[in-house]
Amino acid sequence: MTEGIKEHATGQPELKRAIGPKLLLFFVVGDILGTGIYALTGQVAGRVGGALWLPFLLAFVIAFLTAFSYLELVGKFPQAAGAALYTHRAFKIQFLTFMVAFAVMCSGITSASSAAIAFGGTYLKATIGATTVPVTLLAIAFIVLVALINFRGVSESVKANVVLTCIELSGLLIIIAVGVSAVASGDGDPSRLTQVDTQDQTWLVAITSATSLAFFAMVGFEDSVNMAEECKDPARIFPKAMLWGMVIAASIYILVSVTSSLLVPADELQKAGSSALLKVLDVGAPGFPHVVFSAIGMFAVINSALINMMMASRLLYGMANERIIPKQLGTVHPFRRTPWVSILFTTAIAVVLVSTVDISVLGGTTALLLLVVFAIVNIALLVLRKVKVEHKHFRTPTVIPVIAAVLCVYLASPLSGRPARDYYVALILLGAGLILWVINYFINRATGQRVELNPEALTKGGD
Repeated sequence: MTEGIKEHATGQPELKRAIGPKLLLFFVVGDILGTGIYALTGQVAGRVGGALWLPFLLAFVIAFLTAFSYLELVGKFPQAAGAALYTHRAFKIQFLTFMVAFAVMCSGITSASSAAIAFGGTYLKATIGATTVPVTLLAIAFIVLVALINFRGVSESVKANVVLTCIELSGLLIIIAVGVSAVASGDGDPSRLTQVDTQDQTWLVAITSATSLAFFAMVGFEDSVNMAEECKDPARIFPKAMLWGMVIAASIYILVSVTSSLLVPADELQKAGSSALLKVLDVGAPGFPHVVFSAIGMFAVINSALINMMMASRLLYGMANERIIPKQLGTVHPFRRTPWVSILFTTAIAVVLVSTVDISVLGGTTALLLLVVFAIVNIALLVLRKVKVEHKHFRTPTVIPVIAAVLCVYLASPLSGRPARDYYVALILLGAGLILWVINYFINRATGQRVELNPEALTKGGD
């Protein structure tokens, strides 16, 4: 073992604590901003109509309520496993813990896969021009590049995130500036902002269906809790960084969606698909260099993929250390100090997804998986109120997780108008998780190992 590097209780070197409050704020903002607004604005408009801002606002409210549960739990248990750790602490059901871990991991991978497809199918081509290389090959190359950055180290990854977050933020500010200029010039149609396209369904279903997809754009804040072991004093810095990051991201999203609806009819946004914001730019500022915004969008989806793949690999690392999944997935590289086996595993799944699944399905599946997980986390918080820890931590009012759990369950259910295909893809992914669980079960049984969490490992603080 290299001198000066501390070891985890498992004998593996500890992850490097390189993330302070500013880097964590950029991590939260950068993870929320990105693929959702850049790639799925058109699909959300197709579900709700001109009132495009409303689903993003409702998605923010539900995510914001759930964030309070995460803040209390990460303050109590500042380890890398996030939702899976909280589930196990609350219910102590190994199978449920495993499936929550696998669901969160899949949500990160499906989100990164959405970014990869948007990269290869829209923004790269719009930046460099037409190419004969198939979109699938471009997306796979993109995923491999992200894996290499992830392997290089957390310091490099989060610093790259700061640069990429600034770039993607500039793109959304351009759209907002275009909207302000258009309104000041008397352009745009404000009447669209209150139009809800019911499409032979009730207005409630139309709004909740769009919200369930827009929720994909607001997720990301929960990824940060899986970086807890790489944060300096996580119990102290998480509340401000997470809540302010969500408010900043939501404000930008609502302004962008208002601008989009003012300038472009919902049906045209839907037809534009993942290039909806390019359409907004063409209408509001036809003289603006197309290639500049395309390059910004390309960096935005790169950032989204990088953060999500970091989260997925760290989640597997955390659960492997607790023997909920095969311990080999927790192997840390001795020099880079990154969980390289988990990085390879999550990259392989992402490659399969970008080769077989459409971007709109990936977005809906990501939102579905996380809504279910969020409902479980909100309930877990109520159960874990009886667990006391010695250090100070954030505490949320009891009514908040109750309301958040009910709303999450509703948006995840068929009552919200969610397409059946979202459930099909989610079941296939979770079925793969079930197979992995069975394999791990028989391996442990054959070797005489018994999976038990170490309470001291779960509650010890970081450096």
